[in-house]
Amino acid sequence: MGTLRDLQFALQLKIEELRQRDALIDELELELDAKDDLIRRLQGELDRLRLTVNTVSASPAGQQRTSSLRGRRQTLVTEPINVEPELLTKILQNPPISYSKSQESQRLIEAALAESECMKYLDRDQMLSLVDSAYPTTFKEGVCVIQEGDGGSQAYIVEEGKLEVSRAGQRLHIIEPGVMFEELALIHNHTCSTTVTALVNSRLWVIEGQVFQKAMLRNSLIAVTQFLHFLCSVPLLSTLPENILMKVSDALEESHYGEGDYIIRNGIPGDTIFIVSQGQVTVLEKQAAFEESVFVSVLTRGDCFGERALKGEDMRSMSVVAASDVTCLVIDKEFFKKVSGSLDEVRKHQSNKLRPKAEEDETAFGEMSLSSFLVLRNLGEGQYGHTQLVHLKGDPSCKFALKTIRKQAIKSPGQRERILAEKHIVMDLQSPFIIRLHCTFKDARCLYMLMEACEGGDLWNLVKERGSLEEDAVRFYTACVLEAVGVLHSKGIIHRDLKPENVLLDQRGYAKLTGFGSAKKLGSLCRAWSFCGSDGYQAPEVILHKGHGLSADLWAVGILVYELLNGSPVFSGSEQLKVYTAVLKGIDEVEFTKTISKTAAHLINSLCRHNPTERLGQKNGVKDICKHMWFEGFDWDGLQKGTVTPPVIPNVPTVLNHGGLSSPAESHMDAPVDDSDWDIDF
Repeated sequence: MGTLRDLQFALQLKIEELRQRDALIDELELELDAKDDLIRRLQGELDRLRLTVNTVSASPAGQQRTSSLRGRRQTLVTEPINVEPELLTKILQNPPISYSKSQESQRLIEAALAESECMKYLDRDQMLSLVDSAYPTTFKEGVCVIQEGDGGSQAYIVEEGKLEVSRAGQRLHIIEPGVMFEELALIHNHTCSTTVTALVNSRLWVIEGQVFQKAMLRNSLIAVTQFLHFLCSVPLLSTLPENILMKVSDALEESHYGEGDYIIRNGIPGDTIFIVSQGQVTVLEKQAAFEESVFVSVLTRGDCFGERALKGEDMRSMSVVAASDVTCLVIDKEFFKKVSGSLDEVRKHQSNKLRPKAEEDETAFGEMSLSSFLVLRNLGEGQYGHTQLVHLKGDPSCKFALKTIRKQAIKSPGQRERILAEKHIVMDLQSPFIIRLHCTFKDARCLYMLMEACEGGDLWNLVKERGSLEEDAVRFYTACVLEAVGVLHSKGIIHRDLKPENVLLDQRGYAKLTGFGSAKKLGSLCRAWSFCGSDGYQAPEVILHKGHGLSADLWAVGILVYELLNGSPVFSGSEQLKVYTAVLKGIDEVEFTKTISKTAAHLINSLCRHNPTERLGQKNGVKDICKHMWFEGFDWDGLQKGTVTPPVIPNVPTVLNHGGLSSPAESHMDAPVDDSDWDIDF
């Protein structure tokens, strides 16, 4: 047995050995990271060369590899919800029907909602609205509650009894009292994937999907209108119109202070404006540097301070101290000046709206009809029709995408409204980063949109072939998308279906945004309430029907960046409810892979905040995103001028096979039609 000194020496040697081993591990990890980066760069170059010479798509092996990957996401579109003043009053004055129930039943329903993976994200008032709207029903032993394959529009909570869940005749599990099932029906109507049967006499509480959605709409409208009413009472904001007030409200940030806390100090630089939301504050003034501060006034709810910054005052001339627990709404001086100072531009825009069609389109397409074009090939199938690549007769190089919409597929007024809204929105957009709509036609059976052709494929196909994209390539495509989104948002238009499938590559390799079937021009409240979009790309406020604004698109930009870098979506799965649950848990629960750099991860996290008001881009929109460190050194000027070399140059064939070409339709209009003629007649 060694002495204490010997043991200490052996321990020291062991510690030194472990330290050297840790240092070696760190060194090897750095080397591995460097090699991973090199492999990614080389893979990117290899993929770029493959796509350029078009060898991957031409080889049967390549086709076999890509066909095994995931399918394209379908856009889910529900009936549009337009909150007109008359409807707004009706919604606010008519709460959902309330059904009486015992306190025990109320607690059971509320507990079941709180345990639901989706409904637990509702606030207290929203929960209570659902509890009140639930009504009872009973099922006898052996009776089917839900049949697999039927439409689902109701959610259920078990109070008494026991139910069996099965699929294709195979038993899956048992539902006990206190459990909620079919909550997907609250988010949107769907096709039931299981059969639920009562094993014994059972008592259930039912919540209708439409009731949930109306309750959420009403709750959101009450919150918005109350907040607007409060802002209108603030003297600084009272002269601003409603739509400008909504922009201000989106940029306001809450700050909380305890009694005695200094909110601003005399002599300290300041560029923010404060509005007292709750509590009281004391205003103190110091006449000279050596004198004590003297009491000036007490400010309460609705009062402003710090507004002298708007007049160019850089140093605070007074101190403001919280007299109790205080909540203040804070807004940046520059943002407020920009919003309130843009009133003249808003009025000018309203009085001088852009015409729906550009003059050059009137001249170029005024004499054309459907018989002026020949079909080359199909480009894809949509919910209401299909899109074909066509060319002008006599000029095979003059190609377009012709979107055909079957009238029979557009049955409800809401669907017709969406089609017409898509036409008006796209016709009004003039950007090199947005697919151009040249003109429209119709015949007895179909409506037609003649659009710019992009033959380079879409980003979904690019990711499908490669697995993931090089970071520089993702930066380029994201920049193109941001240019498009910036144009939309400047006109108050929200896209709501941003995904790789809706980002096309033109012949140069530049990306253009398409897929405007869910797009909407926001009204004075700057909110929309329809549930629409594609799984995994919908923001949390869309899923929960809380009302969404332009920041829902910013969320989708973050999801897009993740998918392009990672090669697969951040939120995905075969079951919609699980996808929605993952979205509601948030981006913080996601472990980023090594293919995503720290700066890219920071951008994604900044865009995908659960609270819309915390997302990057709230103050200056897309401009804030463009200034993120991930874009440091990017040539925005060159992108806008078209001088940046794209990461992939599509191999678009110049020689076409003209065999078997036909006209898009047997009957046609003699010329493009105006808005009234384009309406759908049944």
